[in-house]
Amino acid sequence: MTMNKFFATTRDVRSPIFIRLAVGLIFLTQGILKYTDPHMGVLRFAKIGFPHPDFTARFVGTFEIACGSLVLLGLFTRIASIPLLIVILTAIATTKIPELFRPGQGFWFMVSDAKTDFAMTMSLLFLISVGAGSWSLDSWLRGEKPHQTT
Repeated sequence: MTMNKFFATTRDVRSPIFIRLAVGLIFLTQGILKYTDPHMGVLRFAKIGFPHPDFTARFVGTFEIACGSLVLLGLFTRIASIPLLIVILTAIATTKIPELFRPGQGFWFMVSDAKTDFAMTMSLLFLISVGAGSWSLDSWLRGEKPHQTT
């Protein structure tokens, strides 16, 4: 097996499904929690200081459910990832950055606490740049067939 053939077979276009599953399921479940658990929704948004926390929690939760479901299905993946990127960047700005200035927390505390947010940000940037992959409704709607590796 030549080196080029090895790399060609390891860069399968079906692999974004794993990123889609992680991003889609995490945002879908977090969106549902904003409706079902006041500590993850209204009370959390009030504690952060958002005006109208009831509206804001449901607004964000709706986007997380809708866009998370679209990413999960691989439907309008690039477009659906943009509002989710805005949500995660807002979460970092309102919950992680302030940790830098709290006594007893600081940089290393923030870095540890932000690891999931960082992973989600990078995953969303990946989906925006690469798309949903061949195992997606986006690909099916374009009439593409999954590529076969040999």
